[in-house]
Amino acid sequence: MAIGWVLAAGAAVGAFAASGSADRPGMLLFGLGAVAMALAAAYGTVVRPRLAADAAGLRIRSLGGTRRLAWREVRIRLTTVRRLGRDAMALEIEPVSPALPAADPLSSEADGDAEPTGDTGLMVLGWLELGVDPRDVHDDLTALQARHAGPGSDQPAGD
Repeated sequence: MAIGWVLAAGAAVGAFAASGSADRPGMLLFGLGAVAMALAAAYGTVVRPRLAADAAGLRIRSLGGTRRLAWREVRIRLTTVRRLGRDAMALEIEPVSPALPAADPLSSEADGDAEPTGDTGLMVLGWLELGVDPRDVHDDLTALQARHAGPGSDQPAGD
């Protein structure tokens, strides 16, 4: 993130330097670059750490807030994606809904205890979001999940 802030400051200095000359397109280009770099650096600063894990499950931060997922509600996969002609590893975190009792699809009665499902989208995190190799994170998360998502994990920790 520090590099992003330094680049944003450098682009702002370039825009300021170009404002003293007749190079208006250059000033505009440096100004837009400074704004884009500052926005990217601010995003990275606000959402860090992007992923955290403990005995209860995962916490994933975004601009919209922190999303918490219990171990039994998440599927973790390691995938290879091709970017700019080279292979890169990515960690996929897919929320899965816990087993719910089957409902009658023809029933018109609304269940008052049901909670809205919210966003159930796939999250893909690469090296930049994780700060380390996704393979290492995958190994650590699967070990934590195996330890804490076994039988009886639905019970509170004190029971």
